[in-house]
Amino acid sequence: MKTLSLLLLTLFLGKSCQSQINTADVETAKLEYTANSRGLYNSTIIENKTVAVTSTRDGKPVSNSLTDAQWSTLIKEFQKVDLEEIPNLKAPTEKRFYDGAAMANLKITYKGKTYESQTFDNGYPPEKIKNLVNTILSFSKKAE
Repeated sequence: MKTLSLLLLTLFLGKSCQSQINTADVETAKLEYTANSRGLYNSTIIENKTVAVTSTRDGKPVSNSLTDAQWSTLIKEFQKVDLEEIPNLKAPTEKRFYDGAAMANLKITYKGKTYESQTFDNGYPPEKIKNLVNTILSFSKKAE
């Protein structure tokens, strides 16, 4: 019984330390969301607690700092995503094929490795990255 209790305690402590390490590592991550079509261009880049939004193809980005609450929200959503799975996610809709929606994709650079999604419809991301994409977009609307 003591052995089982010790094993469970070690497991829980190990998990809490691991999440703290990931939280610190998120600051080194770079998240890029782009959406474009013939008449639309939107690029949102989040890096080191700063969001930079570009709304024209050759425009200059507008940068803002994220609040601690916004950063916490982003970290929570980032930790829920399996980065290795991102390139294999399928788009839930195909409106971009007939100009029904702009093309969009998510690119994450984390610990020296880049994870890029397949193209999906702007506003309709794959379910497994939906919350992260919506969080990123909520920051871009405030920066514009």
